[in-house]
Amino acid sequence: MNRLEKKLREKKKNFIGFLTGGDPSLEKLGLMVRALEDGGCDVIEIGVPFSDPLADGPVIQSAGQRAIEKGVNLRSIFDEISKFRDEINIPLVFLIYYNSIYNYGVKEFIKRCEEVGIDGLIIPDLPYEEQDEMLEYLDQEKVALIPFATPTSNNRMAKTLSRGSGFVYTVSSLGVTGRESDFYKDFEKYIEEVKKYSDIPVAVGFGISSSEDVKKIYEYVDNVIVGTAIVKKINETNGDYEEVKNYIKKLLN
Repeated sequence: MNRLEKKLREKKKNFIGFLTGGDPSLEKLGLMVRALEDGGCDVIEIGVPFSDPLADGPVIQSAGQRAIEKGVNLRSIFDEISKFRDEINIPLVFLIYYNSIYNYGVKEFIKRCEEVGIDGLIIPDLPYEEQDEMLEYLDQEKVALIPFATPTSNNRMAKTLSRGSGFVYTVSSLGVTGRESDFYKDFEKYIEEVKKYSDIPVAVGFGISSSEDVKKIYEYVDNVIVGTAIVKKINETNGDYEEVKNYIKKLLN
């Protein structure tokens, strides 16, 4: 069992927060990670900015574009995380597109993840059939490859979840991140299907933006992911530690 999965099994309900690396600035990345941890996050996803993010909605796309325009890239995010990782106690996960990994070099990327202390990888554009090169170098006890499940996974569900570890990233609705609480109509049945094919923790994300949404999701699974709402708050406050921390606490109330 890797550190990420172990952390999610320590307590009944867990909150996973997302932020975009380098927004509002690379220098504030450590401050924002601390704000999320101090606000009550159990795991933090760091989105690596990419020019063509297929799973991200407008808010996260804009955050990524702002970061790219300031020169933020995978290498600089690694370097920045290495400055504060020893001060952060909870697991850190990358949400990253495969093109960034490929350009960095797969073997070198995984080695750097282990050095810096990245506990898991969410790669939305890496299908099951293309995972072999990653798995050749990946020790999932150190860095988990987090699988995706969507309402349209259907007969691919068993295959998609068979190689995953850490947790299952379960999408609550069709489309991209940031939809307005438009949960899949057969949500309960869908979650039962996910749990049938995997015994690792299940987390639900996409379209969760309020404490009411969080409570609703906790009725079905133990782990909730909030991204767009947090990225929006970070942008509105220009990365103010107290305001972001208190916003996380409000989501958990």
